[in-house]
Amino acid sequence: MNHLLRQRFLLKNKVIGMFFCFLLSASCFLLFSCKNNNNSGLSITDIKNPATADGIQKNANMPEIQFDNLSYNFGKVIQGEVLSYTFHFKNVGKSSLIIADVQASCGCTTSIPPKAPIRPNEKGEISISFDSKHKTGEVISYLLVTANTYPAQTVLTVNANVISP
Repeated sequence: MNHLLRQRFLLKNKVIGMFFCFLLSASCFLLFSCKNNNNSGLSITDIKNPATADGIQKNANMPEIQFDNLSYNFGKVIQGEVLSYTFHFKNVGKSSLIIADVQASCGCTTSIPPKAPIRPNEKGEISISFDSKHKTGEVISYLLVTANTYPAQTVLTVNANVISP
């Protein structure tokens, strides 16, 4: 009987030891992996929040995005073609422009927005790709650009007249 109690005692201590070892390992991992590496080039001064208690307000020091054009027409394309276009823009505001997201209205259009902030008076671009596979006729795709601007969203449009091969 004493032998059985001794085995239970040792097993219990082993489990408790493993638990504390796990906690110590997890704590060390969290402590050393939570460095604040700011590789994005952003600083707190780049974030301008236009939201107030009265709603979204335009601020004179905010970034402002100005596109060369808001739409592009590929014209007639043969079904199955993958086409590319680049929307060019400039930050005409007074602080850094940060593009948070670009969402397309359909899966036929993908985009590559800039990852780095666009400083005042600098230019940037959003490259898009349009896949006409499984499309026919007049196709219109909208891209919703979300940024730290007022208004926060800008709509870009691409369209094509897809014809069968």
